Amino acid sequence: MVTVSTSVDEYLTSLGKALPGPRRKKADLLAEARDHLTDATEAFEADGLDRTAAERAAVADFGELSDVVPAYREELSVAHSRNTAALLLGVMLLQPLIWQPGVWAWNQDVNGPSELSVLLEQVVRWIGGATIAGAVIAVLATSFGQRYAVVRRHGIRATAVFAFTSAIVVSLGGVSMTFESSKTSGHLDVVPVSAFVVVPLLLVALKSLRLVRA
Repeated sequence: MVTVSTSVDEYLTSLGKALPGPRRKKADLLAEARDHLTDATEAFEADGLDRTAAERAAVADFGELSDVVPAYREELSVAHSRNTAALLLGVMLLQPLIWQPGVWAWNQDVNGPSELSVLLEQVVRWIGGATIAGAVIAVLATSFGQRYAVVRRHGIRATAVFAFTSAIVVSLGGVSMTFESSKTSGHLDVVPVSAFVVVPLLLVALKSLRLVRA
């Protein structure tokens, strides 16, 4: 049996294709749109229209896609930026544990840390602290800050740029520390650095790029 798409189904399908962003939030928005269109259709049917005409009237009343899509995209972008900032914050909060002295090989240099290792550690620690503070601000800005127009206008792109830059800088810092420490310890911990530093931060960078494109 072939199911013929109704006007509401076709409209929601087109709307879904035009909306990039977090799947869960997108599904919620489409569900809300469907509920609204269903209620409107039933109201028009109660006024005497047949089902097909009622759905067409409901879709027309809901608005053209060119008018509806921008507002939905903005809401999805806010959710995307909030998720990106939260991911960055989560990854950065793990870093003090990852770099805790005595846990990994780069903190067990048998000949003692080199001057460059000490410098790199201080730089990465400072950058990490600044990144955590910035991530907290970004999470707040993409949550409670949305009530302010200036935050809504500039917060999304600022969050994307900050998250991308932080992810790249912290990743490079972590890799540099690992390579430098391997000169004295004779061991390169590629697996933990990749698993807990590079890969999660690259994921943050990718989400940031998608946010900018969206």
